[in-house]
Amino acid sequence: MQLPQIRLTSQAAKIDLNITKGKQSLQQPKAEMQLEQPKADVRVETRPSKLTIDQTQAWRELGFKTPLAATLENAQLGRQAVLEGTGRAASEGNQLMKIENGGNPIVSQAFQNAYDPMKEFNIGWIPSHGSVKINYQPSDVIIDIRANKPLINIQAQKPIHYYQPGQVDITMQQYSSLNIDFVGVNWKEMRI
Repeated sequence: MQLPQIRLTSQAAKIDLNITKGKQSLQQPKAEMQLEQPKADVRVETRPSKLTIDQTQAWRELGFKTPLAATLENAQLGRQAVLEGTGRAASEGNQLMKIENGGNPIVSQAFQNAYDPMKEFNIGWIPSHGSVKINYQPSDVIIDIRANKPLINIQAQKPIHYYQPGQVDITMQQYSSLNIDFVGVNWKEMRI
């Protein structure tokens, strides 16, 4: 006995994919930058130092005098010598006038006037300490500095972006199919 059969034959669908990859490029141009540093403003003011040396007293002590100072000093010494001489002559005259009181005034006066008195000597410095007067005023320096800020100018550049999207092309390579075959079945005998 032959059993009826149903034979199913199927074929799967096949598709073909054609893929084009996307492209992308990205560039970042450098920023434009300008930088300038102005010099600082510097002002320097100097008041010069002052040195004064007065050596008038030292020159005087060494014997170097101006004509006017020498004349005044010599006039003073001459006046003093005249007064001393006048006083000595008056004193000697009084001694001679009173000769009757005794003593030997002529011999004693001759002995006094014959010899100069002994000079006193002591250590001394010519010119004396402090005879040269020195005065010094140091200089003053005034410095004024003003810093200037830097000048910065930055110009940013936009990025350059290029994009080409990818693409997928789909085509049917094989369509699906289903075949149904009946084996051992007579259509004419089949009753429903």
